[in-house]
Amino acid sequence: MIKSKYIWDVTESELPDEFLKLSKKYKLDKLAAQILWQRGIREEKEVKSFLNPDLQDLHDPFLLHDMDKAVKRILKAIENGQNILVYGDYDADGMTASAVMKTALDELGAEVQVYLPNRFTDGYGPNIDVYKYFIQNEGIDLIITVDNGVAGHEAISYAQSQGIDVIVTDHHSMPEELPAAYAIVHPEHPESEYPFKYLAGVGVAFKIATALLDYIPSDMLDLVAIGTIADMVSLTDENRILVSQGLKVLANTERAGLLELMKLSETNFDQINEETIGFQIAPRLNALGRLADPNPAIELLTGWDEEMAADIAQMIDEKNKERKAIVETIFNQAITMMTDEPVQILYHKDWHKGVLGIVAGRLLNQFHKPVLLLAEEEGILRGSARSTESYNIFEALDAHRDLFIAFGGHKQAAGMTFSLENLDAIKQVMLDFIAENDIDMSKKSTLGVQGRLQFEQISLETIHSLSKLAPYGMDNPKPHFLIENYKVEQARSMGKDNSHLKLKLNQNGQMLDAVYFGHGSESLEFEQSDTELVASLSSNTWNGTTAVQLMVEDARVNGIELLDIRSRQIELPQNTVRFVHNEVKNGTMEEVLIIEEAPTNKLALSVLAKLIHEQDFALIYFKNNIKKNYYLTGAGTREQFARFYKTIYQYPEFDVRFKLKNLANYLKIPEILLVKMIQIFEELNFVTIEDGMMTVNKAAEKRDISESGIYQELQEIVKFQELFALSPVKEIYKKLKEENADAT
Repeated sequence: MIKSKYIWDVTESELPDEFLKLSKKYKLDKLAAQILWQRGIREEKEVKSFLNPDLQDLHDPFLLHDMDKAVKRILKAIENGQNILVYGDYDADGMTASAVMKTALDELGAEVQVYLPNRFTDGYGPNIDVYKYFIQNEGIDLIITVDNGVAGHEAISYAQSQGIDVIVTDHHSMPEELPAAYAIVHPEHPESEYPFKYLAGVGVAFKIATALLDYIPSDMLDLVAIGTIADMVSLTDENRILVSQGLKVLANTERAGLLELMKLSETNFDQINEETIGFQIAPRLNALGRLADPNPAIELLTGWDEEMAADIAQMIDEKNKERKAIVETIFNQAITMMTDEPVQILYHKDWHKGVLGIVAGRLLNQFHKPVLLLAEEEGILRGSARSTESYNIFEALDAHRDLFIAFGGHKQAAGMTFSLENLDAIKQVMLDFIAENDIDMSKKSTLGVQGRLQFEQISLETIHSLSKLAPYGMDNPKPHFLIENYKVEQARSMGKDNSHLKLKLNQNGQMLDAVYFGHGSESLEFEQSDTELVASLSSNTWNGTTAVQLMVEDARVNGIELLDIRSRQIELPQNTVRFVHNEVKNGTMEEVLIIEEAPTNKLALSVLAKLIHEQDFALIYFKNNIKKNYYLTGAGTREQFARFYKTIYQYPEFDVRFKLKNLANYLKIPEILLVKMIQIFEELNFVTIEDGMMTVNKAAEKRDISESGIYQELQEIVKFQELFALSPVKEIYKKLKEENADAT
């Protein structure tokens, strides 16, 4: 069944002539200009800055809180030959931030080590045991955190008490109380004058590198782009500049490790963009941190030994494949555990903690309800939560920290650890939150749609113009458009396990292909239903030819889905409402009806018509099995009845038990029709049947065949069967609606 995932918020804008004139100056077509206008980019200065991101427009790094203090302390450490520890994080942002910091310190001749904490043994953020180890065993004199630190009170206090300064560089949410660090460099620090608040961890590290080196180290921008896109921060203002320029550096990167990793992911080096990072590079880096020790990533990102880089890239790629397999296994297990309740708390002792956030996100996308996915070990549950726009998971649970061993997160995602014995209490807290805040759990998230598009408006030139608005990401999403009034000429599944859908669409004779990931099982529905799509524009090159292709983000049906499966052998959903043997069989899937058999009489037709009127079905399958095909034989012609009577008149006694088939063959009348004709003759007293012997009543009163109730019933059956066997399903549905209207 085709179900829309989102509420579509369609925005249509009339552009002032002045802005259209301005957009032409920058070689934008009307569609691209419309997107800029909708996103509030309307003045020439804003348009110029947006379309031409320039490193010279980056903000002064010394506007960041404590930047001057941090730089002086780092330079002092380098001057005095002190040992510096860069303490990072195990995700792509933390890895790239650590690599940027190390590269800058190496360039200045520092004595530097990098440590990325292990997700499973060290946890997130400053770990006091790790700090103790490096201070006591490695002679560390200065610690610089990257992509973490603002919540690391215990470890940082310990280090400072040992005379080891800690410089925190972070971008995560600021707690009410900050740690007693030597310096805190953070774009959201309450005392900061920094004009842009949404740098990623790698962005903050890059600002420190810029301040330390006293120039913009553009050769590091490939790393900055990777971390910024991977961490899904706002791609506006300074981040837009960093990522735009970083993608250019990435396209020509000389980093041995990155080159190997990109080759393994089959990256098209002629089309490097934000999706290259989002779908090919970042997931592989994150897979390492999810499943194993993340530290090899530093050598991958900063080392120049090609052989070692190739080995590490190969290992990371294998980890990514392993991660995919684990995610698929857990996802398939979790689906079977989902219930009808508005919130889901699922756990299993064999689930891998490192991927539970990914799986929870997939379950959220499919079922649109808050999901807690947890791994159980000796009565302790650890895992991740993902939630809908309408349900603030952090607010729901933050007030009940007494139920948790550890808890943290934000509106739509959280991480947690708690005792199994508290599971029911936490579940009740989540359910109570719905009632207390009157949350509509059926409400879908909103998808912004930047207007309607006709096929005649779409070309490769259109895509080229829109590409000037990239890179896309948070706060500058890829434009989506409403596509309607088309015919699906072909729908077929494709890809691994046939999990994706390929559509061939026709609008006024113009053809376009569309791809809908994850919906390969819905080819029949799209082929037969009247649908609308929300899609982005892309291009596809095949056999040297490049053509426009729609990438479907969401779809919906106009009205009700009516699917004709009369000539198809397909696997139908279970537990639906079914019409069979002239009766209604109820199921748990109340929105789906399967008409397995055509009604055989007026009463059954009325029952089916009433069912369709009273129940709000979203999907009806018309299987319409017919056991005896009277619509093929008809109710018998006058000539057939005459021929039948003439023949039996010649044989006053006839054994219908054993000779029926012979008689049917002789008369060239289908056997099922001949049985009805015999019943009609018996009803009209033309013949009598006793112990299987049919005897002609030669003295019978002359009567017309139409007087027979059986004949009248047969005519009605033929009419029903013709409707359900031969008519288009829309006509059948219309007839059923009319039948109910007539009855009422």
